[in-house]
Amino acid sequence: MNVVFDLGGVVVTWQPQAIIAKVFADPAVQATALTEIVRHADWLALDRGTLSTEEAIARAAKRTGLPTPDIAHFLSQVPLELIAIPYTVDLLYRLKASGHALFCLSNINLVSIEHLEAVYSFWEVFSGRVISSRVRLIKPEPAIYAHLLHTYNLTATETIFIDDMDANLTAASEFGLKTIKFESPTQCEGRLRELGCL
Repeated sequence: MNVVFDLGGVVVTWQPQAIIAKVFADPAVQATALTEIVRHADWLALDRGTLSTEEAIARAAKRTGLPTPDIAHFLSQVPLELIAIPYTVDLLYRLKASGHALFCLSNINLVSIEHLEAVYSFWEVFSGRVISSRVRLIKPEPAIYAHLLHTYNLTATETIFIDDMDANLTAASEFGLKTIKFESPTQCEGRLRELGCL
């Protein structure tokens, strides 16, 4: 079986509100940062690799009125707050040892993925990676799933996709992939056992 993992919220932590709270003390500013930076279309453009960090900072400052250095500091903190989830990493190695081919499919900006690649060694378990900012495609657009299947010659019905976002799972299922909504490492392991992977 092929098992495809999302990264943020699955293999590494992704808690944007907690990161925002570390940088911005004012609750009103925190709310602005969440809606006008993290949930803004520019964030997706960063993940797609079509917007540079510098451009994103300038545009966010203009849009929100927040100080440019504060926005730059927030964005610089994001990669540092993507921390490997030990139980999930352990699960990756156990799946690999069981003979499954592992892949990752992630919406993530270039700075964050380069940081993770420099800091962690778990990449060795993956037979392939589809990183949104490198392929200029993004979940849940169909093209990124087509790219995954074509690039690595995967059969959809022999592939399980694990993600924490419903929209991404729905899009994957339309290609015929089996899906698991990640809620916790133990819950994910339980679903994998039900599917006969462990």
